[in-house]
Amino acid sequence: MKKIAVLVSGGGTNLQALINAQSRGEIVNGEISIVISSSPMVYALERAQKAGIPSYVLDRKQYPSSQAMTVALVDKLKELSIDLVVMAGFMTIVTKELFEVYENAVINIHPALIPSFAGPGCYGLHVHEKALAYGVKVSGATVHFVTEECDGGPIILQGTVDVLPDDTPESLQRRIMEQCEWKLLPQAVSLFCQNRLKVEGRTVRILP
Repeated sequence: MKKIAVLVSGGGTNLQALINAQSRGEIVNGEISIVISSSPMVYALERAQKAGIPSYVLDRKQYPSSQAMTVALVDKLKELSIDLVVMAGFMTIVTKELFEVYENAVINIHPALIPSFAGPGCYGLHVHEKALAYGVKVSGATVHFVTEECDGGPIILQGTVDVLPDDTPESLQRRIMEQCEWKLLPQAVSLFCQNRLKVEGRTVRILP
């Protein structure tokens, strides 16, 4: 059974999707062992408490640099013998120390079809504002391995939704969450925990 740490910074909707999938038995050979937040005052911590999952706060404001916080994060993950790190709305920059220990074992969900509308500054509603401004006809979400390059790691899964003529950034965000993010992230986590993901350069093979 692989031990999963979920990193959060806000409301925790993707954390809830993982909790719900776990309760339905959809995360095979894996279990959420801890929720780690970069802020003490976020609703995601309440979600963890309600689900009976231990939580821990690494308050970014208490560390002099991203590197110092990352080192503390890695120490905590190693202490708990974590196998997989899931960034579920984690808005704090992490440095190479995490990836040196957890190579191809950190995954993230991004609310667009990478490489479109990705990279520095593309987070939250900004992603959907950019997609609508560009006039795309489809958008979606991408689950990918995290590397030092922002939104640049190998892609695990992608899903799409149609962009509707009357979409707002908020309506598009909601539809992508409901139809893509909340399904793809638990699926990718389960595949990892079953040892069914093989990284070959930029390509992630899904094994039978």
